[in-house]
Amino acid sequence: MMPRINLFTKMVTLIVVMLVPIMALYYYSNKTSTQVLGTELNKSNTEQLTFFQHQVNTQIDLLTLWPNLLMHDPDISSFKDVFLASEYLNLDTITLVKRIQTKLSIQENSSNWDSELFIYSPSLNRVVSVADARHYDTWELKRRLKPGWQVKELEGETAGRYQFSWFTVSPYATYKRPEDANLIIEVRFDSTNIVDMLDRFKSDGRREPVYYRQGIGAIYNRTADRDLADRIIAELERGELHDIESRTVELDGEKYLVNAVKSRSTGWHLVDFMPLSDIVRPIRKSNELFTFSVAGLLLMSCLAAYLMYAQVQVPLKRLVVGFQKLKNGDYSVRMVPKGRTEFSFVFDRFNSMVMQIQELFQHVYLEKIHVREARLKQLQSQINPHFFYNCFSFISSMAKLNNNKAVVEMSQRLAKYYRYTTRQERDLVKLSEEIGFVTSYLDIQNMRMPRLRFEVNVPERMKKADIPPLVIQPLVENAVLHGIEPQAAAGFIRITGHCGEDGMRIVVEDNGKGMSVEAMLVLQYKLSKPMDREMGCGVWNVHQRMQLRFGGQAGISFAASPLGGLKATLYWPYEAREVAATNGETNDPANGMTNVGEEKK
Repeated sequence: MMPRINLFTKMVTLIVVMLVPIMALYYYSNKTSTQVLGTELNKSNTEQLTFFQHQVNTQIDLLTLWPNLLMHDPDISSFKDVFLASEYLNLDTITLVKRIQTKLSIQENSSNWDSELFIYSPSLNRVVSVADARHYDTWELKRRLKPGWQVKELEGETAGRYQFSWFTVSPYATYKRPEDANLIIEVRFDSTNIVDMLDRFKSDGRREPVYYRQGIGAIYNRTADRDLADRIIAELERGELHDIESRTVELDGEKYLVNAVKSRSTGWHLVDFMPLSDIVRPIRKSNELFTFSVAGLLLMSCLAAYLMYAQVQVPLKRLVVGFQKLKNGDYSVRMVPKGRTEFSFVFDRFNSMVMQIQELFQHVYLEKIHVREARLKQLQSQINPHFFYNCFSFISSMAKLNNNKAVVEMSQRLAKYYRYTTRQERDLVKLSEEIGFVTSYLDIQNMRMPRLRFEVNVPERMKKADIPPLVIQPLVENAVLHGIEPQAAAGFIRITGHCGEDGMRIVVEDNGKGMSVEAMLVLQYKLSKPMDREMGCGVWNVHQRMQLRFGGQAGISFAASPLGGLKATLYWPYEAREVAATNGETNDPANGMTNVGEEKK
């Protein structure tokens, strides 16, 4: 009994079992590394954003100190005490304004940021800047005058930019009453300074820094993907935005790592985001390389297992199957060696052993068949008393009636019949000789029983075929003795030859009483078993001789005849010389047709 799981399956299973823990350990390690990488990356991004905000805050804090420094300048301090009787400035005031403008210019140039300083004098109702000294709108100033940094989005050509303003009032108590103040100083800068810093912050190419404050807007770097940045900001606005924030946002199936740090000076958040795919791309490449390596190792292992399976397991399985067939009595089994391996030598020895056993069994079986044939010939050489008495009774009757022609014809056909049965030294005869012998037998029976008619229809191409002698006559004799004689009605026997692609057939059928289906099945079954006493020797011997001569594709089969009686079919396959002999001839059933019975009614 073969094992249910073969060697190949076992080896592949073992390889897979060995690789599974390795892959599980690798992916667990990879997952841990990815988590650590994410944590460290968040920490690093937060530190960089904090440093960037610190730089921004430093610049902004520096700007907020300017008004306090300027308040203590003698010229600016004296500017609050200037009063004019007319609308126009006098020479002293103009000189003072020029000195103040020079100092404002120096102060503005001291910073890396582009900024502007404005000094408002409520007493003069004028505002002094580096480039001008003009009147201002008190109501507009009062509207804009608020504590802390004020932000306004610019319009026109500068649309999309923001202006940041910081006011210092002296004295501070007049913040809400700018008309009562002595002096007001304003510091301004626009968002281009922050944009420049965002551009520098984006120097590595992966980042997308955005300066953002809820309710006001966002300041982008110059190469920013604004649509994507707006969508990221919209996702952040769904929840509360803390001073320091780290989130993972998913958009269109893509995940982004978002970090944000709030400025303590302006209240704006510096938001930075980058695709997670860019971060984990090296890890994915490593995973792919590992996966391909494992797949290659698994493929090579499976190939090695298959080679071992094909070189060892398959030959062993074939050998076991061969022994199993040999055990079941199939001595035709042969092992086909492949290549020059140890199993080729074993297969050759197995074939040699089986061949010797088959020859031994065939020799013994052939001896048994020869004994049967000897017994058959002995029986055939003995005159069948019933047939013999009937023939001589017919001769005697014809002699009394002075029918010398019938006596002579019967004597000649009887002599021809027994000459063929008693002089059979050959193993094979032509089918034409066997048909002639059967025709002689039917002529004799026709002379005895005028009610018997017969028809012989065998193609000429079949008559050249070789068959063992005395294989058709037993079938015809059974048709006469068991099909025709028991009935008083007219009898008819038809012998037909057929030559097809599967071989040759001789069909003997009659219009006698026939056999039941059960009886035909029993008879067919007994033909392949040892002969018993209840079964006649002739039909069994014919079946065994045909199979011994032509193999398992030859023998006798039985069926009901359309004539009403039994149809016995003798069949055997082509042989090479028969194919060559019949090549080019037609299979016309009219060839060789005789109807002797009708001529001698």
